[in-house]
Amino acid sequence: MNSFKPKKIPIRIGNRYVAILNEKMAKEIDVRASERIDLIVGKKELTALVDVTGNHDLKDNEIGLFAETWDKLGIKSTDKIHVKISPKPESDKYIKEKLEGKELNQKEIDAIVKDIVNDDLSDIEMTYFVAGCFTRGLSDKETADLTRAIVKHGGQITFKDKIVMDKHCIGGVPGNRTTMIVVPMITALGYTMPKTSSRAITSPSGTADTMEVVANVVNDVKKLKKIANDVGGFITWGGGVDLAAADDKLIRVRYPLKLDPEGMLLASIMAKKYSVSSTHVLIDIPVGPQGKVKTTKEANNLKKRFLRIAKMLGMKMKVVITSAAQPIGYGIGPLLEVEDVIKVLKNEHDAPKDLRDKAIMLTTELLFLTGKYSLKYSAKKAATNVLKSGKAWEQFQRIVKAQGKKKMPKRGEHTFIVRAGKDGRISEIQNKLVANIARTAGAPQDPGAGVYTHKKLGQKVKKGEALFTVYAYNKTRIDQVKEMEYKEVYIIKNR
Repeated sequence: MNSFKPKKIPIRIGNRYVAILNEKMAKEIDVRASERIDLIVGKKELTALVDVTGNHDLKDNEIGLFAETWDKLGIKSTDKIHVKISPKPESDKYIKEKLEGKELNQKEIDAIVKDIVNDDLSDIEMTYFVAGCFTRGLSDKETADLTRAIVKHGGQITFKDKIVMDKHCIGGVPGNRTTMIVVPMITALGYTMPKTSSRAITSPSGTADTMEVVANVVNDVKKLKKIANDVGGFITWGGGVDLAAADDKLIRVRYPLKLDPEGMLLASIMAKKYSVSSTHVLIDIPVGPQGKVKTTKEANNLKKRFLRIAKMLGMKMKVVITSAAQPIGYGIGPLLEVEDVIKVLKNEHDAPKDLRDKAIMLTTELLFLTGKYSLKYSAKKAATNVLKSGKAWEQFQRIVKAQGKKKMPKRGEHTFIVRAGKDGRISEIQNKLVANIARTAGAPQDPGAGVYTHKKLGQKVKKGEALFTVYAYNKTRIDQVKEMEYKEVYIIKNR
């Protein structure tokens, strides 16, 4: 066993324990970059990845430690670090087998996920696991086992209720902020609905970003359980709870190449539901050339897989296939979407009808899934009444207060109105382009930035009528939008 003097590198690199040796010492102890060593200080021991430097900043008797590693071991500058070679994790063997096309069993998947959570796999090894799942696919059993392993090595919130509801949308539709309406509708009817949501990655806003305009979305498990027990549910950022740590790490290595192995995508979604003990789950798959899922055939195949995996996990599930042809609601961007949500909940006359109708439809499907309504009509009546009566709005305010109410920001003061270039009828709306414009305007980082649409598919327009308004916090953002193909968002055909 070799001993070194610790040298602190005052930089945090995120989610990895790394130790640096110079080339001479790395060769002497026979270790290469990205291999593992065990660092021992007194009774504390930690496995770290090795990096090797060719410069002369590190002496032969020194080992460089980034801030996370230094803090984890509680090192003092006078300590001696004892180093020994760490064996490769067992899961390396299983990752290689997946790359070769083998179907992994529950024990093998569990070992991989455990090593991911414990930071015993490098980004390279995790990437190869993702690549194996992408090229070889995951069976339904592998997907269910991956779901269980993610939750087992993450965390789970349990509730006393026999029925715990949840929903998920595959995405690809701007706006579409139904969760913030469905959760208060469902919980106002006496059911439990703990909803963990995501932030935007490439979109102008995620549900968590939109909810964060009015309420705190970062709460620990203990507080979330109390909120759910007090008011029936919550809408929080899943990344702030750390219930699915392995999934978060896999998403990070998938992101650069936008790799979405179907089985891994399914496991990611199902783990979020399983981690909050959901018993009744609704999945929304928007379909269309503008959406993530392009064809009805693709959507139906995905639907069948969801239902099979839900059965393996003991969940009751309903999958609905909806349209991805245009934005849902008028606003695209955190504040603008919240304004839509509030208008629907308050039954205001100018509330977006498409958002209201979809929220009622999704709530109806969830209620009917419970088996407590003999007719879907009865479930729809209950959903409509809880919204019309104002009870859903009152419940939304309770949830916001329980999570921690925030003062709403103002819309961006700089605007740009895009008008129709001719008379006609709107035949197409370019979802991706309008979403990109909203992001260019500053959403979601600037909550009051984004796009407010004035027209829907099929509507007649006259030359000069406003099609959409862009909001931004500074003129530079508006100038950047003006350099985009903003005239192509709405396709207008002659009547």
